Amino acid sequence: MLGVVVLISGSGSNLRALLDATNNPLYPVRILAVGADQSCSGLEHAELFGIPTFVISPENFGSRELWANTLLETVQRFQPDLTVLAGFMKILPHGFVRALSPKLINTHPSLLPLFPGAHGVRDALAAGALETGVTIHIVDEGVDTGPQLAQAKLAILPDETEHELHERIKVIERELLVNVVKDIAEHRIKLGTEN
Repeated sequence: MLGVVVLISGSGSNLRALLDATNNPLYPVRILAVGADQSCSGLEHAELFGIPTFVISPENFGSRELWANTLLETVQRFQPDLTVLAGFMKILPHGFVRALSPKLINTHPSLLPLFPGAHGVRDALAAGALETGVTIHIVDEGVDTGPQLAQAKLAILPDETEHELHERIKVIERELLVNVVKDIAEHRIKLGTEN
């Protein structure tokens, strides 16, 4: 059974998809805890499932490094096999990444390496792209530059707004994340740490 800590910043739709998947006894994953960088509605999903939650807000620390060190210590207390950034909207310092990578994965709403960063959906529309999608990748010390684990594509519809496109991406993102985490648990995806 793969033990997972999930970090979120918002509504937690990816988290909810993972939690729903764990209702199936054949899904080989256990969510150990859910953390956030701010109070957010997504934490309610974890509470419904009886999963421990924690909030570690950067505003409560004198530096980004102190915040990240506290976040790392809290994550490590649960001894996860995998940490999933599921809509976690903070760039993590190198020390945090080094401590957990390659067992640290992220979802990103574009077909990386195209449109990295916080505005992948907006950037794809601004560039006139005809398709976009979602990438799940190992987090490294760059911004959305880590090794890719899986992608799913989506055609961009004429006159589609950023919000409409992002909502459609979220649908395939949830399914892809559930499948990737399962594949990691079943060793069909190797994160570079197995012998």
